[in-house]
Amino acid sequence: MKSIQIDTYGGPEVLVHRDIPIPRPAAGEVLIRISHAGVNFMDIHTRDGKYASSQTYKVGVPCTLGMEGAGEIAEVGADVDDFKAGDRVAYCIVWGSYAEYAVVPAWRAVKVPDGLPLEMAAASLFHGFTAHYLAHDVGRLAPGVSCLVHAASGGIGQLLIQLAKQLGATVYATTSTEVKAQVARARGADVALLYNDGDFADEIRAATGGRGVDVVFDSIGLATLRDSFRATRKRGLVVNYGSVSGSVRDLDPIELGEAGSLFLTRPRLADHLPDAKTTRARAADIFGALLDGSLRIEIAGRYTLDTVDVAHAALEERRMIGKPVLVLAQ
Repeated sequence: MKSIQIDTYGGPEVLVHRDIPIPRPAAGEVLIRISHAGVNFMDIHTRDGKYASSQTYKVGVPCTLGMEGAGEIAEVGADVDDFKAGDRVAYCIVWGSYAEYAVVPAWRAVKVPDGLPLEMAAASLFHGFTAHYLAHDVGRLAPGVSCLVHAASGGIGQLLIQLAKQLGATVYATTSTEVKAQVARARGADVALLYNDGDFADEIRAATGGRGVDVVFDSIGLATLRDSFRATRKRGLVVNYGSVSGSVRDLDPIELGEAGSLFLTRPRLADHLPDAKTTRARAADIFGALLDGSLRIEIAGRYTLDTVDVAHAALEERRMIGKPVLVLAQ
């Protein structure tokens, strides 16, 4: 079968097109015939070697890239009772979706409901799961709660805005351009601002009467984190769930005290998908909202396995404004 692998870390040039045997599922696993694979920043980080020493995401080289996919069950392993050949399924945070087939632990797979295209399932699961646990479990958004969403025109940012509004929260958003700010407003943001080299924090303070927001969702990292502190109310919560601008390596905890006795957390999706019950409940929420129209996702690009390097370059250069991008495996 066709696959895209890496043997070493680096840029798009390290992607290797390789024909490998179709894997076989062991006990508790399913073999999925991949129809679509999502392209995410986690794929870029995997390729760059960011997870080389990670204990949460244990992926090294050599490996087949791609941690999100959708397709049909081709074969089930022993002790798998809840899936059968032909079932439409999707999954994420299991590497190997840049291929024609992938073996996945059955508990990580979810059934895709009739009426939802497989390409949408592949584009929505990782981003949807992430936004879901951030809004519901970490931010605990509700009426009367205010939040700031950075990278608001990105795939996760757009979903966070929509979920936050559904939960009754007031949403402030930041983006790098006015065009992207318009995307955030279209998704429901009450106020959309530009970063302006950190001036967003002063604007948030002014807009909230000097108080600051209850929760900040920061996926940017180095370029924004300390200004995120300034935008947060006393004893508020800063959620640093990404670091696309680089990691903050010189943070003294006393800064959190000086900023107003803040809480800072760095969550990861894997810890919020501990079992099949949680995984399937989150998927039901996301898929259900996509089907009834209360959640919208736009697919910005469609590629083949032969043009994965182009997809990676587009994502890294932000040409897709962070929206979900697809690799068409077949």
